[in-house]
Amino acid sequence: MGDTMNDELLRLKQEIKEKREKIITKPIKISNKKRNSWIFKYLNKLFITVILMLITLIMIKKDQNFKSLFYKHVFDTNISFATLNKLYNDYFGSPLPFQNLFKDKIKPVFNEKISYKDASKYKDGVKLTVDKNYLVPILETGIVIFIGEKEEYGKTAIIQQINGIDVWYSNIENLSISLYDFVEKGTLLGEVKDDYLYLVFSKEGKFLDYQDYI
Repeated sequence: MGDTMNDELLRLKQEIKEKREKIITKPIKISNKKRNSWIFKYLNKLFITVILMLITLIMIKKDQNFKSLFYKHVFDTNISFATLNKLYNDYFGSPLPFQNLFKDKIKPVFNEKISYKDASKYKDGVKLTVDKNYLVPILETGIVIFIGEKEEYGKTAIIQQINGIDVWYSNIENLSISLYDFVEKGTLLGEVKDDYLYLVFSKEGKFLDYQDYI
């Protein structure tokens, strides 16, 4: 009788142990599967990038016409990095591995269009009269390519838009953006220092008429 009880207890302990091991190891297997999928995905992206780079280098070395064309476009043309970034995201997804995990959590709550009381020509752009400490919205999606002081403009942020146009936002402070950020249309850039906002529009080194863009 005693042996039977002992055998039954041992059997129950073994069942409990097996169930506990299943519960512990199951999430690990799922986690490993996701991790392997993520590694495979980004190794593919890296592999494609390396192949494209190698093809370009081979073509530059072997084909003089291609080399001339490549150098012309790289050194003589204003490349729109904002456009390239958008195309990369559209076809390959974000180059940052964890960006999508936080995508829904970092949606901006600020979504406005520029409003002003008066506009007048100022140097290569326009001087807008706005409310004091006016919150400045971003006119178009793009990449922040400059933050710093510009003579006779004050503190300036330049955003290269996906349409290839560079926009200067000047006389600003309390920026909510950083250099090389990819920023969305309508989100908050910062606030004006007093009640004036200076905007300048340019493309491929030529200044554009502000009236076409505000």
